[in-house]
Amino acid sequence: MTSAETFFGGAPEACAQAPGRVNLLGEHTDYNDGFMLPVATPQGTTVALARSQDDQHHLYSGTLDGNVTFAAKGGSPAQGFGSYIEGCIRLVEATGVEVPPLRVFVTTNLPVGSGLSSSAALEVATLRALRQLLGFELDDVKLAQIAQRAEIDYAHVNCGIMDQMASSLCDEKHMLFIDARTLEHRLVEMPAGTELIVIDSGMPRTLAASKYNERRAECEEASRKLGVKALRDVTDPQLVEQLPEPLRRRARHVVLEDLRVLEAAKGVSAERFGELMNASHASLRDDYEVSIPELDKLVAALQAAPGVLGARLTGAGFGGACVALCRAGQARAAAETALSNYNKEGRKGRILIPVPAQGKENNEPV
Repeated sequence: MTSAETFFGGAPEACAQAPGRVNLLGEHTDYNDGFMLPVATPQGTTVALARSQDDQHHLYSGTLDGNVTFAAKGGSPAQGFGSYIEGCIRLVEATGVEVPPLRVFVTTNLPVGSGLSSSAALEVATLRALRQLLGFELDDVKLAQIAQRAEIDYAHVNCGIMDQMASSLCDEKHMLFIDARTLEHRLVEMPAGTELIVIDSGMPRTLAASKYNERRAECEEASRKLGVKALRDVTDPQLVEQLPEPLRRRARHVVLEDLRVLEAAKGVSAERFGELMNASHASLRDDYEVSIPELDKLVAALQAAPGVLGARLTGAGFGGACVALCRAGQARAAAETALSNYNKEGRKGRILIPVPAQGKENNEPV
């Protein structure tokens, strides 16, 4: 595996890191102008940059797709992980910043395909490194917006902005309340006396190969039928019951998920937060239909484990990971108990990350 020193022939000129995220509540609400509560992971992606000596961008990552090269001006689009980086470069150039040909070295300890926003971490880390190298002004919210556009326009995933906002603005000790319409955001304390643990189901997925875009189109159709700009504007959950299937269930999930986030963001007990997480998973499974049997079995095993207050899939679904809110000091034992049952049939579930999340007793927003 190529080292950074070998790749650059010395030290890079700029280097930046960005975390992944674990979403606790507010799944599939971001592209409906709704509300979310993610928290950053201790794992992340690092992007190092230096100017290139030719007219090509040269990318390398031993943990992703190896070598990727594309022209600094024109030429064929980048492939693989290079599409995300190319999107960031082209969109920065569109703001009037001159980006020279670059050598880009990427390392990550985020599991790819597990629903922890490895793509958003790559985008945000790339933009932070470009900002450092070239010295242009770019606040963290605008950075998240450019990262989102890079994923939509260059990776062709019609994503909302939650992942990029979380990677750009989150930390590991607080949830980040996000209003997807206004981009209002604030840090919110975790429930007191709790910790999180994230478990990979062993069932990888990519958004581009899933029904993610289909779900988004269904929500847009439901909004049109209800005469609202977005499902966030539905004030009475009963209104969605007039919709035909499957739009009724898609809209019901989004509207009730927004209410779960708004309740949790005001400050609730650890027990109530766990109940909201359990309800969220049931809704994602039954109404939004983005879970899979393996995720359901793993979540059920977690929910039954001692010390677990609530559990649900995290990320867009269709495979990937789930997260459990546990009483402090009991997360790893609970995860090991759940995995011992889940893996009996030859599955390959594994603990990804324990995320310390001690909250204040009053659980007030900060």
